[in-house]
Amino acid sequence: MTEHRMRRPFRLAVAVAATMLLVAACGDGDIPETDFPAPPPETESPSAAGPQTEQPADEPPSIEGTTVTLITHDSFNLSDGTLEEFTAQTGVTVELLEVGDAGTLVAEAILTKDAPLGDVLFGIDNTFLQRGLDAGIFERYESPALAGVPEELQLDPRHRVTPVDYGDVCVNYWKDAVPWAPVTLDELTFPEFADQFVVQHPETSSPGLAFLLATIAAYGDGWELYWEDLRANGVAVTAGWEDAYYGEFVAGGGDRSVVVSYASSPPAEVIYADPPTDTAPTGVITDSCYRQIEFAGILSGTDNEAGAQALIDFMLSETWQNDVPLNMFVYPVIENATLPPEFVEHTAVPPHPLMLDPAEIEANRDAWTERWVEIVLR
Repeated sequence: MTEHRMRRPFRLAVAVAATMLLVAACGDGDIPETDFPAPPPETESPSAAGPQTEQPADEPPSIEGTTVTLITHDSFNLSDGTLEEFTAQTGVTVELLEVGDAGTLVAEAILTKDAPLGDVLFGIDNTFLQRGLDAGIFERYESPALAGVPEELQLDPRHRVTPVDYGDVCVNYWKDAVPWAPVTLDELTFPEFADQFVVQHPETSSPGLAFLLATIAAYGDGWELYWEDLRANGVAVTAGWEDAYYGEFVAGGGDRSVVVSYASSPPAEVIYADPPTDTAPTGVITDSCYRQIEFAGILSGTDNEAGAQALIDFMLSETWQNDVPLNMFVYPVIENATLPPEFVEHTAVPPHPLMLDPAEIEANRDAWTERWVEIVLR
């Protein structure tokens, strides 16, 4: 796993609005009958002589000095000054409320939908998207900045959520510890990779769930047989990503050479290497990658709709988009964003990332994870 506000339409003057309502009530060409004679033609009074000036339309209320509460997951991170730039541009202050991982975030938003904890939610991804949409927790808003976002990332045609970033959950391997550089999922079931693969539990880990979905997308009805082969080949399971990557995997001193992680893990290994290095010690099986898209949405019931819209627009600005790769190790969604050189040089880009329809995930998630537990942890 980077602009500009669209103002709500101006209100018409009261007299014009009343006239329009009367016309609408009458219907097309249906003029109400009356016994009153037609009024005489209007004549210009002396006081009305001379040039006339139009009355200005009503301006929408100013958002300057208001506050927007942004509810997000506990992996959220931006550079110092990014949110302050939003405040400098709009006069709106952002307050952060971090609520667990993506699944917990969505569950909390659903539980509090009648009295939302904030104005904007960021961090719902395509694995939980349908759950949030079905619960009706978001207002519709189509940002004008979406013009710079590829259509394949805009999964909700009704614009209840806006894509903000994306990343790929992929199988990583330690180059110096594998018998050869694997290129397919099938190879992880070979005897040469016995007791070498570690994954995360799909019920407790976002990358764990994403990898389960990757195998379902790749193998269809044969996904259960694939996991039976992995189990027979000694696959290990941890509760979360950190336990796997910095516990069982070679990167943290473990003895397993293959792990479920991210396409952006190799550049992270270079950026944080001590001593410094120009070569990533890890590689990625690009055929294993499952695409996660993160969205933001305005929560229904917000009392600062205009401020919330402005924040959504800002999330699609270059200021925000250029900031997320090195802070959350995800890709920006706007096409004119600037990638850090480490991402350009070391990130594996899957040519055909695996994905499932959010509605299919929502309909089958529980059954899939329960079956996974039966196969792998029995």
